[in-house]
Amino acid sequence: MSSSPCPPITDADWPNEIAELREDFAGALNVYRTMAHHPALLNAWAPLRQHVVKENALGPELTEVVILRAGLRMGSRYEWAHHVSRALALGFSPARIDAIRTRPEGVDGLIVDAVDALFDQRMLSPEQEAELADAIGRKAVIDLIAMVGFYSVLGYLLKTYDTPVDDNIQQEAQKMPTLFSLTS
Repeated sequence: MSSSPCPPITDADWPNEIAELREDFAGALNVYRTMAHHPALLNAWAPLRQHVVKENALGPELTEVVILRAGLRMGSRYEWAHHVSRALALGFSPARIDAIRTRPEGVDGLIVDAVDALFDQRMLSPEQEAELADAIGRKAVIDLIAMVGFYSVLGYLLKTYDTPVDDNIQQEAQKMPTLFSLTS
């Protein structure tokens, strides 16, 4: 049993005011079961999550590159493991995932550099923003910036409350422990 003051909420203890979210996305993941300790925040989070995660201008593959790098930079074991799983499901090779730990080639490299700039300088330089906009489009750049902020907030919550990686991801990670580990 976790010693966290905010362990993932069980179905039996789920707040009534956000009951519909348990049946939607929130009941499926420990990160949102942890956020359920603050029902108003989780309820407000839902529409932003829909855009940032599902309806952004980056598309599914580049979204995973952003999230993987942000999770790595945050040192969030939870986000890294969950998004390695998602990347594999999208057809990423283990080599592509490993490259995100350092500096991959092409557009993935531009995205990794952008995520690093947001963590290190808290902005993209005008030249970097222009190069990225030429490669992926300005709306995608704005979505990338928002996504790094979004996943930083999740990382803060996950790490503060020591949210456990969901069981299904832990089982998947046992098959490729090095890939799923934050350190290679």
